Amino acid sequence: MTVVKGEYYRQLSENNRIKELLIEAPRGQIIDRKGFVVAHNTKPDIAIDSDRIPSRRIYETPMAIAPLVGYRQLADENDLKQDNCLQKLHLGDKVGKKGVEKLYECQLRGVPGKKLVEMDARGKYLNTLTVLPPTPGQTIQLAMDWELQQKAYNLIKDKRAAVIGLNPQTGEVLIFASSPSFNPQLFEDGDNSVANYFTDEAKPLFNRATEATYPPGSIFKLVVATAALESKAIDDTTIYEDTGVLHLGSLTFGNWYWLEYGRTEGPVNIVKAIQRSNDTFFYQAGAKTGVNNIKTWADKFGLGQKTGIGLSEADGLVPSPFWKEETLKDHWYTGDTYNMSIGQGFLEVTPIQIARLTAVFANGGYLCTPQLLKAGTNINSPGQSNCKKMPISDKTLGLIREGMKKACTTGGTGWPLFNFGINTLDPKSTSTMSANFKPIQVACKTGTAESSMAGSSIPHAWITVFAPYDNPQIVLTILVEEAGQGSDIAGPIARDILKDYFGRNE
Repeated sequence: MTVVKGEYYRQLSENNRIKELLIEAPRGQIIDRKGFVVAHNTKPDIAIDSDRIPSRRIYETPMAIAPLVGYRQLADENDLKQDNCLQKLHLGDKVGKKGVEKLYECQLRGVPGKKLVEMDARGKYLNTLTVLPPTPGQTIQLAMDWELQQKAYNLIKDKRAAVIGLNPQTGEVLIFASSPSFNPQLFEDGDNSVANYFTDEAKPLFNRATEATYPPGSIFKLVVATAALESKAIDDTTIYEDTGVLHLGSLTFGNWYWLEYGRTEGPVNIVKAIQRSNDTFFYQAGAKTGVNNIKTWADKFGLGQKTGIGLSEADGLVPSPFWKEETLKDHWYTGDTYNMSIGQGFLEVTPIQIARLTAVFANGGYLCTPQLLKAGTNINSPGQSNCKKMPISDKTLGLIREGMKKACTTGGTGWPLFNFGINTLDPKSTSTMSANFKPIQVACKTGTAESSMAGSSIPHAWITVFAPYDNPQIVLTILVEEAGQGSDIAGPIARDILKDYFGRNE
């Protein structure tokens, strides 16, 4: 603008008859893995005479996508000072404050445009001299499946819960739901009611998928089983007799089946122990394996540390004798190992960590970093693998997978997924009412974890699954706070999501 007709504009400027208006760059769209637009902008009206010409962000199904997509607000002083993007923020700009909006702020931002207008001596608009259009920000394509995201959110929206769905082969995050949620449109529109989100006891801005930690309960038995088998503390021939209760000095440690129904399970091997989630087996296998071996394998599975998803995360906690001595000034006892072996005690994990762990047994032993973006998008770093092979033998993987398959088969603990399948239309039939039942084998592990929340007596409900068993396409992890048994509460949620996942293409 200063080169073309520069002298002309200079003369106008000297007479206070030219004004430069900033045209905010349209923020990049956010789309799901199939191209559905979940966040976009209204088109800026460059004919408006004002100091700033914005565009407005629009969120589709805002409550469902909010925990992943996040929200924007006006940039504050710290945002302006700490801005590391090539295109710098200006006073009055909005900036991503949470989720994908924050994580990919630089890519989404774009390049502002300018408009030169001629004004009279009274400041009245006379004429548009020239317009330099803004350059829109980059489109961000998520790995998220918008249809599944909505389904998951609708199933948990009246609960305190989280749902994670992963592609176990790539680590792509297909579902990332947390409830209670919030409305990012209110932040975008400057609605004063957003102040309530920061004082609400239900913590709608708190992302339970990555920021909340819980005892994992019996799902941690997958880690203990791996540690016990790989350290040779047990093998596939090891049998422990379930007598209902183990005595340790004056303490007693019961199996859930005895405590709830007064029944015992007889001789139990590793496969049956996973199938039935037998506490008696894991108390003894864990004690023989030792707390240090268990911790070593928990660390290898990524527990007690951030997954690298890129969003705000809690570390969680994998305790050790050293940790207990340093933190609680107390010794580690055999009872601590018993509790740890069934996922209780001092253990704390996030739902995203459990989903990542489960994927190891689905994909043949690879630990993958969760990926928010669809595989193959140009923002992904080329040549970098998201998954690394873990030092787990095929035999160990096979035994644990078999136990997980039986856990979701009649006689296991995951009863909502027994005989799972979908109805498909018969291609040989001319009747639109004719359908066939297509069975799909699911592998799972349920968990019911005593809450560490003050005054709570209702346990957290967990389930983690992968399917189909022989060629896993999806991992689902569901956590419902203080809701009851994992199979009773989390199990039906997993079943309904899987029905949508496998049924919509039939």
